[in-house]
Amino acid sequence: MLLHPVRAKNQHEPGEQVVREINPAHEYQITMPILLKNNKLDPDTTWIILESISDGVFTVDHNWEITSFNRAAEEITGIPREEAIGRHCWEVFRSNMCEHDCALKRTMEENQSFVSTSSYIINSQKKQIPITVSTSPLKNKNGEMIGGVETFRDISLVEELRKKLHAGFQMGDMVSSSPAMKKIFSILPPVAESGSTVLLEGETGTGKELAARAIHSLSARRKKPFIAINCGALPDTLLESELFGYKAGAFTNAAKDKPGHFAMAEGGTIFLDEIGDTSPAFQVRLLRVLEEREYQPLGSVKKEKADIRIITATNQDLSLMVETGAFRRDLFYRINVVRLLLPPLRERMEDIPLLVAHFINKQNSLRGKRIRGIDQEALSALMVYSFPGNIRELENIIEYAFVLCPEGDIRLQHLPGGLSERVFSAPECKADGNPMKSAEIKIITDALARNRYNRKAAADDLGMHKSTLFRKIHKLGILLPKMDGRSPRT
Repeated sequence: MLLHPVRAKNQHEPGEQVVREINPAHEYQITMPILLKNNKLDPDTTWIILESISDGVFTVDHNWEITSFNRAAEEITGIPREEAIGRHCWEVFRSNMCEHDCALKRTMEENQSFVSTSSYIINSQKKQIPITVSTSPLKNKNGEMIGGVETFRDISLVEELRKKLHAGFQMGDMVSSSPAMKKIFSILPPVAESGSTVLLEGETGTGKELAARAIHSLSARRKKPFIAINCGALPDTLLESELFGYKAGAFTNAAKDKPGHFAMAEGGTIFLDEIGDTSPAFQVRLLRVLEEREYQPLGSVKKEKADIRIITATNQDLSLMVETGAFRRDLFYRINVVRLLLPPLRERMEDIPLLVAHFINKQNSLRGKRIRGIDQEALSALMVYSFPGNIRELENIIEYAFVLCPEGDIRLQHLPGGLSERVFSAPECKADGNPMKSAEIKIITDALARNRYNRKAAADDLGMHKSTLFRKIHKLGILLPKMDGRSPRT
């Protein structure tokens, strides 16, 4: 249904014409004055423009019922305007915004416009379409608000390009732009295809389970189960029953047979985390599974075949444990076919902005919120923190910030206590009104901030020798913090 401009029957100012849309379902008119003089567009031209633009445009009344729907809105949603007009907007768009943070609702409640809010809608083919939304109050010639108007743009192509660009920094749920992680990303596909046993080493929270899941998802076993178990969290007897299962009567209260994780993961992948915490007795049983590809449930006299890939992980130095006798040498060589070492977050600080953006998107999806990002001051606080808990700690920090941040950007006050104390104040220096000197000072101070005030790293970043940077800092009068980024707790 088109918005047809018609002559107003009531009195109006000279040179002013009124646009009316007559909605048969509700028998009322929406009027908007359009000036025809002083080089203003006439109503027909106005509607032609609305029909020609690639942005979807629709209006609603105070009952949230759609009163107009342009051609682009039809194409993006796949819904003809005859079906859309007269229906509630949430019935047509089925957007995530409708449930939590409707920009159009805020516009009509606060009588103000909102620009470029990201969201998505579900079209007539039940496909999710990413969009950006702008909303404004809809007013009559007397300035009275009679509803709201929303324009929305399909950004599917932009999102596709963003994903392609981002693909170089992501493998499964792991996100990184650091050289060390990119090297790991490059070898994960052939490692996954090989089917070999993999040993993942790294500190707690470095993403060893994410790496294991990525290997599984890239392998020929991807359609079969992936089961993760923390060996350090269970005593030997319970760990064996969880992995291998048991038969009825194997022990007190074992009233019926129970299959273990090995049985449930048949054809898939078992991830044994904290393998270094297991006892020698359990290590013997695991070694037999790896050598014979079969296991024996507790209380059973029959062995079961095991078509399973085993990926192990530890935050300990297994080589040292082998030398001290704390870990079986023969098992070590069995699980150490392919060995990958995941670096701690403090050695890949350049990943923090990327990881923060990743966790913000994740939390937005989980919580239905619309946090835009993180401001520079809060990001600086994260960049000078050592992250003893690694990536898991960073994710917890962002989750904490989501609890305190209602909307907009995450700020310093939204971060856990203590982080704000680690922010260095901007280095003091004087440019004496010299624009060239000001520019040089800014370039150097920005490089220092990016590298947590590590002078050598900043010099490498700027492509100059360390001694050259020191001379420039002294010459320009840049005063630096007492601690630099080489200290693990700066």
